[in-house]
Amino acid sequence: MIAKIISWSLRNRFVVLLIAIGLLILGIFNIQKNPVDAIPDLSENQVIVFTEWSGRGPQIIEDQITYPLVSNLQGIPKVKNIRATSMFGMSFIYLVFDDNTDIYWARSRVLERLNYAQRLLPSGISPTLGPDGTGVGHIFWYTLHAKNMNLGEQRALQDWYVKLALQTVPGVAEVASFGGFEKQYQIVINPIKLQYYQITLPQVLQKVKANNNDVGGRKFEMSDMGYIIRGLGYIKNIEDIEAIAVGNNKGIPVRIKDIATVQMGGDLRLGIFDENGTGEVVGGIVVMRYGENADKVITAVKNKMKDIQKGLPDGVNFHVAYDRSTLIEAAVQNIQSKLVEEMIIVALIVIVFLFHWRSALSIIIQIPITIAISFILLNLLGISSNIMSLTGIALAIGVIVDNGIIMSENAYRHLSERQNNHQ
Repeated sequence: MIAKIISWSLRNRFVVLLIAIGLLILGIFNIQKNPVDAIPDLSENQVIVFTEWSGRGPQIIEDQITYPLVSNLQGIPKVKNIRATSMFGMSFIYLVFDDNTDIYWARSRVLERLNYAQRLLPSGISPTLGPDGTGVGHIFWYTLHAKNMNLGEQRALQDWYVKLALQTVPGVAEVASFGGFEKQYQIVINPIKLQYYQITLPQVLQKVKANNNDVGGRKFEMSDMGYIIRGLGYIKNIEDIEAIAVGNNKGIPVRIKDIATVQMGGDLRLGIFDENGTGEVVGGIVVMRYGENADKVITAVKNKMKDIQKGLPDGVNFHVAYDRSTLIEAAVQNIQSKLVEEMIIVALIVIVFLFHWRSALSIIIQIPITIAISFILLNLLGISSNIMSLTGIALAIGVIVDNGIIMSENAYRHLSERQNNHQ
């Protein structure tokens, strides 16, 4: 069989050359198309369901949220197993699907079942899906350096400007904020004054909620002009909260400032984020979407950050805490350098020992064509270019070169013997 293939190839050299050129061009196209990452993604094909119920203990979370959800999520097609974790105020459910399952099909099926299961949960509780990323999707970390802003202002800048802008980058599943304080209006109620004015705590909550709203009215016509009447009631500052009436005492309105102190503060935190021991910072983690090209996504994020920088206040700058593209570029640079080194060494060895430049050229040509074919197979199998696959290609170059040298030397020896016999 092999003899027939060799014989056919010798008789049809032009066809073999065209096939080789076609494979090389197709391989170059696949090299550009193949996703590039530093770490092979070996994580399971899973969908995460997250539910928050503040202030409840793990046992209550398990009984009233985790157990009802897990019971109703059972039976989804192509699910291998379901894992769940209940902790203080939070519930996590991990649905692991078969490896060949499309992740977005799986997410849609989970959403369908959640719409039914939500009626079994306590009022006001709504489970949500985690980002469509994987365990190795954290490709880029950054922090904000702002000496003239406090941690609360930095976190507000991150949540309401930087994060929203970076989430528009193609391939980004989520930008998770960390550090700082999440600003909130805090009403510190004096229970003695509540008792004195005979006002209950639910009554205070209801009045504050009702007074933070816009209301619509009807159309009012005057002098052939139409006017839309609406009431503007959204809270804009602390003074607006202090002026809210929650009851009356002998015909005199009782306001929030009469029974409580209103202040601007930060939400409860369970930890801080310190950078290299220099102090607490605020920043974000960019999570890549499932199956995207990490190198292209990081490049797009960096370009977007340059545009965002133009809108930041004076003195605020980005600082990169983790950038996976450096590892990706090092892996790609390694395969490129090894490829060039192999080609030079092979050419020198063949020319020195055989004194035949055509033999050296035939061996050198095999290397890029074989690597190009390798990337065609990587794309067909859905494997990205990472440290493992690129290292395998780098090691395989030696085998390719060995085979080429052996075949060339063998052909050269037979040709020499034949020429000597004819002489």
